[in-house]
Amino acid sequence: MIDHLDHLVLTTHDGAACIDFYTRVLGMRLEEFRGGNGDVRQAFRFGAQKINLHLRGKEFEPKAHLPVPGALDLCLIASVPLAQVMQHLQQQQWPILEGPVMRTGATGPIRSVYLRDPDLNLIEISEPA
Repeated sequence: MIDHLDHLVLTTHDGAACIDFYTRVLGMRLEEFRGGNGDVRQAFRFGAQKINLHLRGKEFEPKAHLPVPGALDLCLIASVPLAQVMQHLQQQQWPILEGPVMRTGATGPIRSVYLRDPDLNLIEISEPA
C-alpha cells in the first residue's frame, strides 16, 4: 500500500542555524513553496524527497501532536562514498559522533556515521555495505 516517503517535517529552534547545517554541511537545496493556505514555507530538497521546516512555536497546521526540536533520529543514504562524506564533514568542521559502523538499513547492510544537527537531532549518513 505504501511505496515511499515523500517528505517529513523538522521543527527547529533556530531557523538560520538549521538552514546552514542542512545546506552547507549536508548539501541540500533550500526551497520556498506555498502551503495549502498560501503561506510561504521552506523545505530542504534532496533527490526526490524533501524535509519541510517548521520554526518552534510557529508550526503549520496540521502538525504532529508534540512537535519539538531534537526528537528526530534520521538515516540518510549518501549519493557519494562514505569516505567523501567524512572528508566533507571534516572540512566543514562538523564532528562525527560515531562511525563508521555497520548497521542494517531498509534494503540491507549499510555503513554509517552519526552526527547531530544544531537542534541535536541524530543524523545517520550511510552507504550500502
